[in-house]
Amino acid sequence: MRKQDLFTHVLDYFQRTMDATETELDYGTTFQLLTAVVLSAQCTDKRINMVTPALWRDFPDAATMAATTPEVIYEYIKSVSYPNNKAKHLVGLAQGLMDRFGGEVPSTLEELTSLPGVGRKTANVVQAVAFHKAALAVDTHVSA
Repeated sequence: MRKQDLFTHVLDYFQRTMDATETELDYGTTFQLLTAVVLSAQCTDKRINMVTPALWRDFPDAATMAATTPEVIYEYIKSVSYPNNKAKHLVGLAQGLMDRFGGEVPSTLEELTSLPGVGRKTANVVQAVAFHKAALAVDTHVSA
């Protein structure tokens, strides 16, 4: 069986037998989901849900986050794992959204992974949760 055939078979099975894809991350917009998933790498959803309300209060969208610095973002996220790198990624991600996508979160794997800090797992989570696409994102955040 080819990889693509196996992938399609597995996705078909899950679509028939599992509930809709959800996340324990709290978010209100696709931008907030994307930033929360970036922050969740090597960290618990519980911790992310503790830091994001203040972050999004002051930086609710790509435009406001793109206009700040990693040093400012760091102060909001310093209790998460790897805050220095994640602060740089969030500002770069927001700038990429503004420069290339009009401030909107793109829906394709290729476009999502072109953004700083967005790997395949993050892109797949956003595709599955925000855009209801068939995407597999399996890590410690997944439970049955």
